[in-house]
Amino acid sequence: MTETTPSAPSPAAAQQGKSEPPAPSAQPAKKEKDEGNFFIFLVKLIVIMLAFRTLAFAPFNIPSESMLPGLQNGDYLLASKWNYGFSNNSLPFGVHPFPNGRILASQPQRGDVVIFKAPPLNSEDYIKRVIGLPGDQIQMIGGVLHINGIAVKKQRIADFELPISPNTRCFSAQFAATNKDGLSVCRYPQFRETLPNGVSYNVLDYGQTPQDDTSAVVVPDGMLFMMGDNRDNSLDSRFPAVPGQGVGLVPQDNLVGKASIMMWSTDGSSSWLLPWTWFTAARWSRIGGTF
Repeated sequence: MTETTPSAPSPAAAQQGKSEPPAPSAQPAKKEKDEGNFFIFLVKLIVIMLAFRTLAFAPFNIPSESMLPGLQNGDYLLASKWNYGFSNNSLPFGVHPFPNGRILASQPQRGDVVIFKAPPLNSEDYIKRVIGLPGDQIQMIGGVLHINGIAVKKQRIADFELPISPNTRCFSAQFAATNKDGLSVCRYPQFRETLPNGVSYNVLDYGQTPQDDTSAVVVPDGMLFMMGDNRDNSLDSRFPAVPGQGVGLVPQDNLVGKASIMMWSTDGSSSWLLPWTWFTAARWSRIGGTF
């Protein structure tokens, strides 16, 4: 057997066999780049959210029973912002970039449910139904709405039953009742009202009250006559513009948006400390409704 003597490695091979020192780590630069990308993403997200909140939709919650039966205390809805144009009153966070008036202005229709800044302070959001447009004569006679001297159709329908909950107490003891399932409810007289343009909706009428008979009012240019659907429990245009007592005639520049989509509704029985109650308190049948 012939033994082979290994030959010495060539200089090139020796050079290739040498281990080179590791390249400096680029991790810190990558981390800085990731942080920069996240900051840019965050800024873009904030801009998109502000644009959405300013130009598209605004959230609004129902804090009272003035719009029963259609809207209940504990409802949370989105109001579309583009329907009537934009003004300083329709922008969030108290910013005022516009001169007086509205841009892309459009007039509401009778029957629209709208959110507006309540006169005289123009600081608090209210929600009511548009009843009178500029030039309309509005009057209540014996609990019946009259527009331009003509009685609006008002038809008695089945009573409205509202379950008693932490959000809800009956207007007075005379309306407290028990339904067929044994639940405690408020049972209110309910009517179907139809405006001259064909818009129909339900209203509540508890009986004879001072606001069932009013003087005739002609709506001036640029103004609106607003009413709550809960006719005997709503501080609206039938009352002078005094904080906590009424809103009077509402300038169209005060419009914030039009009620659009019901995004959540709760009976008030939930607790932040008990997450499962967030679901048991939800009024699921009301969520997703439109106006």
